[in-house]
Amino acid sequence: MRRLYVAAFAYTIAGLASGLFYREFTKLNDFPVGETTMLSGVHTHFLALGTLALLIVLALEKLFGLSASRAFTWFFWLYNVALVVTAVMMTWHGMLTVLGRESGAMIAGFAGLGHMTMTAALILLFVALGKALKRDEAHAAVAA
Repeated sequence: MRRLYVAAFAYTIAGLASGLFYREFTKLNDFPVGETTMLSGVHTHFLALGTLALLIVLALEKLFGLSASRAFTWFFWLYNVALVVTAVMMTWHGMLTVLGRESGAMIAGFAGLGHMTMTAALILLFVALGKALKRDEAHAAVAA
């Protein structure tokens, strides 16, 4: 559980820092206010997928003991790798946009790998949750 808390806290810091970076980087490079860039979404991704999602998983861990499943350990590490890869690619792509440069297929490819890894991690979370629910139902049946 402590690992989930630390990760959520780290993503809060990363989310706030990325929001500050976005604002200052676009301002320093005279990027037009109305135009969009991937850089603006990094802040939201870190706060929503990093902080909020992991705090929800922390509550599920507290309720159901998800970490008893090996699938949960795989979920945790894959999820974090996926989120970091996705955010780094978004940052890189966004910085290139602000600087007026084209991003290549490599950035899109790595971003796609980040999203596919995130999908695999979420499947593992549901596997771990399903196992925890079965375990909880079995304990309830024995107690009754």
